[in-house]
Amino acid sequence: MSIDPSAKSSSQIAVRITEAILAKQLAPGTRLGEQQLADLFSVSRTQVREALTRLMARGIVTVSARRGWFVIEPTAEQAREAFEARRVIELGLLRQARVRPISTQAIGQLRDHIAREEAAIAGADVGARSYLLGDFHVCLCECLGNSLLSETLRDLTARTTLTAMLHQSSEQAEDSCSEHVLIVEALERGDLEQAEQLMQDHLQHVESGLTQVRSSDPLEPLRQALASVSRPGAASETGPPRQQSKGP
Repeated sequence: MSIDPSAKSSSQIAVRITEAILAKQLAPGTRLGEQQLADLFSVSRTQVREALTRLMARGIVTVSARRGWFVIEPTAEQAREAFEARRVIELGLLRQARVRPISTQAIGQLRDHIAREEAAIAGADVGARSYLLGDFHVCLCECLGNSLLSETLRDLTARTTLTAMLHQSSEQAEDSCSEHVLIVEALERGDLEQAEQLMQDHLQHVESGLTQVRSSDPLEPLRQALASVSRPGAASETGPPRQQSKGP
């Protein structure tokens, strides 16, 4: 996703940064230089600072007085809380839909969204794939008639995307898309209880995948690299000490 030259206001810049996170184009811990962003968007540093301040209030970026602005690196606890919040919002909205059924037009909008997901999965644009899979939940929220909560959900989805770090396999993406299809099919036939259960299962699957990412050993690459330094035939650290040779 390229820089949009029309994104001039601080709110538009904040949206563009959030979209880049959802597309996994900005990794956790990425430094967001004020001057670099000002140059990219052709705006003042003041406007960039306003955008970053908005994102900081929404828990997407952080700032250090000495080092500047950075995309957040969510802890395991923060990721758990983000998924809990997503469950409260998404399952609550589906429960509410039992009283206010989803419209045929909204179902069509969701099907169009899924068609774009499938096209992205079939293609090579991993960023578009990631963005659309996350944006499905925001789209569903809007289709269920709550644009205010959709903004909150977008931020929470961005935070859980950051927890996933940089990669989702094509197989996982296909599974997510298939689960989206089942949710929309349940909504279309008016089975809101089934749609809610499918959404709960879907969020659990996504969170489980992220848990596997978090549980991997972050020191493994360094451990492997340092292990190769050992000289062949060198004495073991736990082996008997070598005797000092006596002088002639």
